[in-house]
Amino acid sequence: MKKHIYKVLALSAILSLGACKKDFLNQSNPNAIAVENYFKTENDVLLAVNGVYQSLRSSNTLGENSGLFTDERSDDAGRNDNQSNAGEPFQFNDFSLLPSNSYLRSHWLALYEAIGRTNVVLTNIDKVSFANAATKENYKAEAKFIRAIMYFELVRKWGPVPVVTKQLSTADEVKENTFRVPEADVYNQIVTDLKDALNSTLPNFQTGANIGRTSKAAINAYLGKAYLTMAATLPANKTENISNANTYLMAAYNMKAFGNLSEIPYTDVFDVAKKATCKELIFQISNKQGDISFSSSIAANNQAKGETINSLKPSTGIGGNVKLDLINEYETNDLRKDFSVKFANDPIVKDWFITKFRDASQLATNAGYGGNDWILMRYADVILMLAEVNMLQGNDAIAIQYLDMVRARAGMPLYAVAKTDATYAAKFPTLKLAILHERRVEFAFEHQRWFDLIRNFTAAELVTYLKAKPQSAYGIAKLTNVTTKDRYYPIPFDEVKLDPVKMYQNPGY
Repeated sequence: MKKHIYKVLALSAILSLGACKKDFLNQSNPNAIAVENYFKTENDVLLAVNGVYQSLRSSNTLGENSGLFTDERSDDAGRNDNQSNAGEPFQFNDFSLLPSNSYLRSHWLALYEAIGRTNVVLTNIDKVSFANAATKENYKAEAKFIRAIMYFELVRKWGPVPVVTKQLSTADEVKENTFRVPEADVYNQIVTDLKDALNSTLPNFQTGANIGRTSKAAINAYLGKAYLTMAATLPANKTENISNANTYLMAAYNMKAFGNLSEIPYTDVFDVAKKATCKELIFQISNKQGDISFSSSIAANNQAKGETINSLKPSTGIGGNVKLDLINEYETNDLRKDFSVKFANDPIVKDWFITKFRDASQLATNAGYGGNDWILMRYADVILMLAEVNMLQGNDAIAIQYLDMVRARAGMPLYAVAKTDATYAAKFPTLKLAILHERRVEFAFEHQRWFDLIRNFTAAELVTYLKAKPQSAYGIAKLTNVTTKDRYYPIPFDEVKLDPVKMYQNPGY
């Protein structure tokens, strides 16, 4: 297996070679297999596609421990520690993010490395003869799906970014392709890739050993989310984008293999023993319980000192930090609160920590090798996006029906009843805010909140929304720091330095 491993350098990593001597570039590793010589059999392609999926696991792309780039940017989570690791992780939460931040750069590079892997597959797959043409098209679909969701991460966080859809083999090729393109162009590539992926024979859902690979339900759901985000981000074609969002979200919804969402208990969604059979799950990163290399660490990482609810692995720290602002947003008797968070009484903690992801079984061992799969798309997400779409189309009655599906499963009063409660009505006076609230408590710590905020508010509205929150419920990170520049991340300094014109910095940094 080791001889099949190859590395695809990220965009700026390749470009940086341009300053090296030519004889250095011409050197080769005698034990390495050149990419152009690698693809010979169907199994070679399969291994390369598996390598693409493997890139999803990283904490620097979309893996379970990538919350620094999403949840910790939001009002849900974020560390109260501005000293460790040179204070760089704290910058995300504090809205003091610098272009030189090494975590930011690692995130950018990892996303482009994953894209590079997809491009290698798509550039070389035609060299291989397949016994079944459908198998080849399915591998292409999987690569394009992952390329699309990586670009979806990039465009939502940075806005205009470079778009590359072919293997880059030389520093000159990289330099020619290193320039930011408009957001509309990035979204066009995302939509093109996802629509191409739909023209495959992939199943509606993956089962058994194939859980963790993409499916038509996942592709439709991501197309719906992409169009919904485009409607909020791009002023042109807003009505058409909302309509397209509805089309693809309904396509995903109509593929569901259950009747009512209430048939699936909320706790089942995160139950390690039911991850292969839970009908709510659409796309997930698979982990193997007890395996030192492919297990989940999220349960143990989130556990606070003195607690045992998440994992058998003893904790010496504060666990997964939760902002009091989120705690205060839960409604009375919301079962999702009791399942998702807990107050730790240990003297060094005395704070809320995340309990949503648990594996305290013997099979996970006291080393914390959990079996939690990392869920990237599930049906509650599709349902609440359908509520959002219908609200945007002026179909409030239909939007409320979808909203109530999620509230009913959580044991909460239906919307018509809830809005008669003075506290609920004061906190969520509009249907838009009610849907946003429901997404917040339903998907807490699932790396959704920041994207929900930037989709529902303009940059100026987001500043107003965040600054209206009490500082006492936000932690030591300063809400006064947030400005309209924080809608987007800064382009990493090393990328701007390569070409300050084509890789121009985002405003305010």
